[in-house]
Amino acid sequence: MSTVRLTAAQAAVRWLAAQDVEVDGARVPFFAGVWAIFGHGNVAGLGEALEGAQALLPTFRAHNEQAMAHTAIAYAKQMRRRRAMVCTTSIGPGATNMVTAAALAHVNRLPVLLLPGDVYASRRPDPVLQQVEDFADGTVSPNDCFRPVSRYFDRILRPEQLLAALPRAMAVLTDPAACGPVTLAFCQDVQAEAYDWPQGFFQRRLWIQRRQPADPREIEALAARLRSAKAPLVVAGGGVLYAGAEVALADFAARTGVPVAETQAGKGALAWDHPQALGSIGVTGSSAANAAAEAADLVVGIGTRLQDFTTGSRALFAHPDRMLVQVNVGAFDAHKHGAEPVVGDAGAVLEQLSAALRDWRAPAADTAGQIAAWNAEADTAMAPSDAALPSDARVIGAVWRSVDETAIVVCAAGGLPGELHKLWRTRRPGGYHVEYGYSCMGYEIAGGLGVKLAAPDREVVVMVGDGSYLMLNSEIATSVAMGAKLIVTVLDNRGFGCINRLQAGTGGAAFNNLLDAAAPAIDFAAHAASLGARSEKVANLAEFEAAMGRARASDRTYVVVVDTDPQASTEAGGAWWDVAVPEVSARPQVRAARADYDAAQQNQRLGD
Repeated sequence: MSTVRLTAAQAAVRWLAAQDVEVDGARVPFFAGVWAIFGHGNVAGLGEALEGAQALLPTFRAHNEQAMAHTAIAYAKQMRRRRAMVCTTSIGPGATNMVTAAALAHVNRLPVLLLPGDVYASRRPDPVLQQVEDFADGTVSPNDCFRPVSRYFDRILRPEQLLAALPRAMAVLTDPAACGPVTLAFCQDVQAEAYDWPQGFFQRRLWIQRRQPADPREIEALAARLRSAKAPLVVAGGGVLYAGAEVALADFAARTGVPVAETQAGKGALAWDHPQALGSIGVTGSSAANAAAEAADLVVGIGTRLQDFTTGSRALFAHPDRMLVQVNVGAFDAHKHGAEPVVGDAGAVLEQLSAALRDWRAPAADTAGQIAAWNAEADTAMAPSDAALPSDARVIGAVWRSVDETAIVVCAAGGLPGELHKLWRTRRPGGYHVEYGYSCMGYEIAGGLGVKLAAPDREVVVMVGDGSYLMLNSEIATSVAMGAKLIVTVLDNRGFGCINRLQAGTGGAAFNNLLDAAAPAIDFAAHAASLGARSEKVANLAEFEAAMGRARASDRTYVVVVDTDPQASTEAGGAWWDVAVPEVSARPQVRAARADYDAAQQNQRLGD
């Protein structure tokens, strides 16, 4: 057997660079690059290996470990999971900084390979710098924090373990049902150890990303359900986008007349002006979609994990006469909420279902009237205004009017995702990128960078509140350094306006959310400029739209700051959300909110 002598780190890098997938008919490397922040736990081993392989596997430098992992995850999301990135850190805080991002990838079923350095396998310098000692278990390190938020976890204690660990990692990263973050905790002394590797281990390999059809019996049962339904509704989730099934869904909806609502992850599965597009569903849903859900006798979820914002905390689909069918590539999600499961790829199932239904059409419904009424409400919410403090909705309208149809909007947490879910009008596939599975503050700017790397020819607009901006903004500097231009809009409502509204809605007194008059006035434009961006603060919506024109013309990342109203949100649409209210309180407002909460709970569908 022919062998080659390499360190474990060198072998890992060489193997990763040799893994290919097919994207749009072209064979390309699965890993688009490595994000690295070096420390003593990875600079000598993986750092040396990556430096020698830059032509095959480029390395990018970030400013924050959580942020670089968000960037990698956003890249994978925008690429529909067809390609991914690697992130490596030292041991200690560098590693644990990525745990939040790993959880985000896990919730959203997104691929990212995490290679944190780990303690010495030999334990020679035990405890090594940054090692956390467990008094009762000498095998534990901080990287064990990754176990519950990784789809596959391994600790590399010997070089030859990579012969099994790397292919297992790749199998998870490319599997449509098991897909999610993989963590290989790479002991720092092992990274530098040499081994005689089989030459065949490094041969290029093409991984086929399966499009699994459903069992024909499940398809026939679903077709029968649809044929007998009087008011069917499709709820499109992120699985439609991951499967690249937008055209199949649009054709199915147009041919059958079944209306379609969209989850946060599924928004953009249909163009906003498709005749069957009802818009968003659930807690942040349109009045059209939620009314259709209330009237439906059959709800077919396609590629959704039915989180509480989608189902109105299990109240929106709760009628005992309403049938729920779940189409999902993962059996775990297909069986949720007592649904009849159809296990398969969204695109493959839509093709099977279209063939089974032939010329069938759903009973006529006033879908056009519902859509027109909602669009009128949305137009009102997003209309221009000369108010001193515009609402988030009016700023969203200004952004939408300012960009072309290929633009991508990026957001993650606070009140903005709910307003965007209701109001943003997605014109092209991939034009809506909102992370709301983990709703992670700080994802926005780093995520925008990942989106731009995945779609360099499209304009990327990041919408972020002041709270999220302050949590994680360092990748503005990275975007400038990489020439990956973003437009960042900072909506400053002086605090956590969304949670302040929720606090009031549950009867609580205003407390610890909005900044008081004694707090400093933060100059976000000056801060962004210090990171290398062009920036400006505007006084009103008219100035904002003019600034958007300058931002679009800029050759580098451009930040536009505008003050907004922390109290305003779009009243139209929406559904109940289960946020537990105290059973006992001295505040009459809390007691009243609890009474409303108890009443609303009666509408939940539990026990499924």
